[in-house]
Amino acid sequence: MNEKPIALDAYEALAESYAAAVETKPHNAFYERPATLSLLPENIKGKKILDAGCGPGVYSERLIKQGASVFAIDASPKMIELAAERLNGAAEMRVADLSKPLDFLEDSAFDLILSPLVLDYVKDWRAVFAEFYRILRPSGHLVFSVTHPFFDYIYFKSNDYFAIEVVSCEWRGFEKVRVQMPSYRRPLGELLNPLLEIGFQIEKIVEPLPTEEFKAADPKHYEELSAFPAFICIRAKK
Repeated sequence: MNEKPIALDAYEALAESYAAAVETKPHNAFYERPATLSLLPENIKGKKILDAGCGPGVYSERLIKQGASVFAIDASPKMIELAAERLNGAAEMRVADLSKPLDFLEDSAFDLILSPLVLDYVKDWRAVFAEFYRILRPSGHLVFSVTHPFFDYIYFKSNDYFAIEVVSCEWRGFEKVRVQMPSYRRPLGELLNPLLEIGFQIEKIVEPLPTEEFKAADPKHYEELSAFPAFICIRAKK
């Protein structure tokens, strides 16, 4: 029996509110996104990129404006609908679950895979990294961001740092929509070792600092994030 993605119901429920806030919500727009974008190659014009977990299409839109050819996937049909509206036919897209084989994509098809704040909803990273490795061209790059393992361990008050476990919290930051958002918490070793075991070379790790825009929008969390990271962003090379 095929299980649906762990956070699918939550993302289906908040998709429209998420899309409406994606350009201004501080943790996304002024914290994670600048850090993740800083890891992209300087020139992506003419590159073929997989937006793996595209959400409402904000990253795909930026990549396309810089001259890239984008294939966007997401497990949420509503997010794909919203991304299609945003991109207006400029990218190929498909509903797809990263916990399943990406057998609709050919070997060595992409120059770059971008997966921002998505892999926290995938339990088996060895399987998804193996698929990413397969579909990347030689010397291609994987850029992704996830919740920082130290943040998760403290926030969820875990009894076993070394476990990969399901955690959940209520998301309230999208208008009046509130959802219980489940994800997988894992230790640092289970973040880095699957990459290395599959054959990736880790080139750079960024633990973001909030921007000045973040400070203006949310002074309280600006102070907190200036002292302890919530996310971690990684660039790896095939």
